[in-house]
Amino acid sequence: MIELRDVHVTLTSAAGPVKILRGVDLEVPARTSISVVGPSGSGKSTLLAVIGGIERPTSGTVRIDGQDLGALSEDRLATFRGRRIGILFQSFHLIPTMTALENVAVPLELAGARDAFAVASERLAEVGLAARAEHYPGQLSGGEQQRVGLARALSNQPSLLLADEPTGNLDQATGQEIVELLFRMQRERAMTLLLITHEPRLAARCERHIGMADGRLVDASAAVARLRPMADRVAGQVA
Repeated sequence: MIELRDVHVTLTSAAGPVKILRGVDLEVPARTSISVVGPSGSGKSTLLAVIGGIERPTSGTVRIDGQDLGALSEDRLATFRGRRIGILFQSFHLIPTMTALENVAVPLELAGARDAFAVASERLAEVGLAARAEHYPGQLSGGEQQRVGLARALSNQPSLLLADEPTGNLDQATGQEIVELLFRMQRERAMTLLLITHEPRLAARCERHIGMADGRLVDASAAVARLRPMADRVAGQVA
């Protein structure tokens, strides 16, 4: 599903080149959930952007479902991303002047779907927001906005879902509701899920774990060993 070979991302600045990713190699099988953990500035979000076709690497190869993203024009890349990849953001990124239904329908309309609003209505129902379809983002709670974001990310039935700190702007109880919904949707749709998070309990829910530091993948075995006991302690406190 995900295959990265010697991927580098280098940005230019007044002080000289800044290396964000430094020779990343990664393989993730289809229908797997994988967490990416690491300190701020380690390159996690850039990794997600490269995998999602939002940012092109300076060098290296990125393949998603066997498709070399570097071989696609910008238009073909946008089409591929719209059909195969869903992205869930920390800050929701909903269009404030559109209703929940319209926000979910946008990617469907861009993909040329004739039944965009009917499908969008189904997706909102799946995340428990059928009754809020005509509400604007400003009329929704943070948890409801993230549900809309998830419905939008799933609108085109993607095979890959990328989630960047999906509970970062939510309180613990609401975040837990989103986590349960996220993993249920991943299982029901047999999607591949790549999840960036700082929360040990959330990271521990994934089947695989990778760590990042200074733009490189690092041995995550020690981090994983720490994640599960931390998750158990948090679960005990919640209980």
